[in-house]
Amino acid sequence: MQLLASGVTVPSSSSSATTTFSAPTSSSKGWAWLLFSSLFEITFALGTEATDGFTRLWPSLLTAAAASAGIYTLSQALKTIDVGVGYTVWSGIGGVGTVVLGTVVYGEPVTVWKALAFVLIIGGALGLRIGDHRAAKRAAAADAARAV
Repeated sequence: MQLLASGVTVPSSSSSATTTFSAPTSSSKGWAWLLFSSLFEITFALGTEATDGFTRLWPSLLTAAAASAGIYTLSQALKTIDVGVGYTVWSGIGGVGTVVLGTVVYGEPVTVWKALAFVLIIGGALGLRIGDHRAAKRAAAADAARAV
């Protein structure tokens, strides 16, 4: 197996052919899908409270639909964002959004520790986004250099 900057090449079943699996390259469209998906994640989390243990029909159906839409849109985002980065940012946005809206919708308290945790999560998500963008630029430059 040979590891390349843009992917992994492995031998296929025939002795002379190889198959290349390319790593995702980040794009603005992927990040837009991720943000959209995070909104479904927040809706799902807040909706779970409204289902009363999934004993109320309409809140349960809407919550299940939000969960399904969140998984689908996350899968679209992960076409161009590394799974580790994408999932971490998705869960971070979902977590912070759920806590913030939980205070508004359900009157849940916000403590100093929660606020500090928000800052750390948001900082971590931004750091992952910046790092992902820089890695994608380096990979594109390496691919362009190989093409010359």
